[in-house]
Amino acid sequence: MTLAGGIIVLCFLAIALLGPILVTQDPIAQDLGHRLTGPSREHPFGLDSLGRDVFSRVINGTRISVVSGAAVVTVATIFGVAAGMLAGWSGGWWDEALMRITDMFLAFPSLVLAMAISAILRPNLTNALLAIAVTSWPAYARIARAQVLALRARTYIEAARAQGATDAVILLRHLIPNAVAPILVQSSLDVGNIILTTAGLSFIGFGAQPPTPEWGLMVSEGRRFLMDQWWISTFPALAILFLVLGFNLLGDGVRDLLDPRLRKLA
Repeated sequence: MTLAGGIIVLCFLAIALLGPILVTQDPIAQDLGHRLTGPSREHPFGLDSLGRDVFSRVINGTRISVVSGAAVVTVATIFGVAAGMLAGWSGGWWDEALMRITDMFLAFPSLVLAMAISAILRPNLTNALLAIAVTSWPAYARIARAQVLALRARTYIEAARAQGATDAVILLRHLIPNAVAPILVQSSLDVGNIILTTAGLSFIGFGAQPPTPEWGLMVSEGRRFLMDQWWISTFPALAILFLVLGFNLLGDGVRDLLDPRLRKLA
C-alpha cells in the first residue's frame, strides 16, 4: 500500500511539473459554440459550461493542489514546531500562554475557522491557504512540545549542558533531530487533508475564484450539470480522490516505517 501511495504521488508530481508544458489547450480559453460537449478525441474530458477544456484544467489544477498542500504544510510545520519547542523548553508562563493559544485554535472546527479567516481577508486562493495554515499549526506545536518534554531529561541532553552547550545548540543539534519522526508523520498525513480542505473552501466560494483551474472550484461549477454533463465535476473530483488517497497511503507507510513498534508487528 505504501508503494501504491508513493507511485500515485509521484505520478501527480510528474503531472504538476510537466503537465502544463504538454497540454496544448488553454485552460481558461472559452469556446461557447461547443459548450457542454462530451468527451472526445480532441477533448478527452469534454468541455465545461463555458466551453473550456476540462482535461487541460484538471492537468493545470494538479500544480495548484500539489503546491498548495506542500506550502501550507511547510508553513504550519515551521511555525508550529518553533512554537511548541520554545514552549516545552522554556516552561513556566511562556509554556502556559502558548498552550492556551493552541487550545483556543483547537476549540474551533478547522474548516469553520478557515472559512471565517478567509472571509475576513477576502476570498481567494492565497488567503484560503493562509487560513488553512493558521488552523493547522497547533497540531505541530502540541507534538513538538510533547517531544521536547520527553527528551529534555535524557542523559545526552544533560551531557550537552555539562559541556557548556547553549540552548540554541541543544535544540538544533539534539532535540530537533530526535523529534523529527512524529513531525514527519504528521506532515505526510496532513498534505492530503490540506488538499481536501483547499478544494472544500473553493467549492463553497471561500477559496480560488474563477477562472482559476482549481479542482474544488471546477467541481462546484459543474454541480448544476451533474445529471447530464457528468464529466465537468467527475474528472476533477476523481483527481482529488486519487491525490488525497496517495498521500494518505504514503503517510501511513511513513508512520509504519518510523515507528519501531509497528515495524515489529509487520
